[in-house]
Amino acid sequence: GGYMVAWILGHTDRFKALVCHDGVFDTRSMALETEELWFPTWDFGGWPWDSELYEKWNPVRFVENFKTPTLVITSEKDYRVPFGQGLQLFTALQVRGVPSKILTFPDEGHWVLKPGNSRVWHALVMDWLATHLGGARPDAESLGAVYSTTK
Repeated sequence: GGYMVAWILGHTDRFKALVCHDGVFDTRSMALETEELWFPTWDFGGWPWDSELYEKWNPVRFVENFKTPTLVITSEKDYRVPFGQGLQLFTALQVRGVPSKILTFPDEGHWVLKPGNSRVWHALVMDWLATHLGGARPDAESLGAVYSTTK
C-alpha cells in the first residue's frame, strides 16, 4: 500500500490527494533498514549490490514528477518500514514544493494500535481528504486531538 502510493506519486497526477502510511520510498536504503531481510532479497532477487531491480522499481527515481498533495504517516517503532522511509518521502515532497504533511507516532510500530493514536490517525486522514477532495470534515473534538499532538 504505502510503497504503491510512493510509486503513484512519480507516475501520475490523476489523484487530487494521497495518503502514504508506512510506505517504502527508497528501495535501496530500505533493504538495509528493515528487520524483515527476507522480503527485499526475495522481492528484488538479492541485495542492492547484486540486483538492478532495486533501481528499476525505486520510487526515489521519480521525485521530479511529484505533484500530488500527500499526507505521510510514519511511526518511530516501525522496524518493518522504518521511520526514515517516511521522513525521506516527506522531505522530498517539501523540497519539491508539493503540499504535504507528516504525522509521526513515536510510540507505534507498523500498525497504529493505541486507541488515542487511532483517533488522531483517522481524524487527520479525514481532514486531509476533506481539504483536498471536499466533503465532510472530522468533528472539532477529533481535530482538537490531532492538532494538539501534531504542532
